[in-house]
Amino acid sequence: MASIPAQFTGVTAVAKANVYFGGKVVSHTILFPDGSKKTLGLIYPGKFHFGTAQAERMEIVAGACVVKLDGQSTTASYGANQAFEVPAKSGFDIEVSEGICEYICSFLD
Repeated sequence: MASIPAQFTGVTAVAKANVYFGGKVVSHTILFPDGSKKTLGLIYPGKFHFGTAQAERMEIVAGACVVKLDGQSTTASYGANQAFEVPAKSGFDIEVSEGICEYICSFLD
C-alpha cells in the first residue's frame, strides 16, 4: 500500500468547512486540477454514521477509530497510516474513543 500523503501541492482548498454532528466531525474539501476531490478532516470522540453516494477510501493520518461497514457484523480498528474502503451507496459507523482522528477521504470511481 502506498504511504499516506503528508501534503498536497497544486490544489484548491475550499474555505467553507463541512460540519457534521454539531461540530464533532469537520472537514475541508480540496480540489485537484484533474477534477477529482478529497476531504481532509477531524473526528472528535463519539460514534457517527455516514452514508456514501460514491465509493470512498478513508486514510487515517493520526489518531485511531473503530469502523463497522454497513451490512457487516464485525468491526475493525484503524490507526495512523492505515486505510479502509467503503462501497458506493453504502455507509459505515465510525467511533473515536479518545483524542482526535485525522483523515483523508478520497472519492473513488
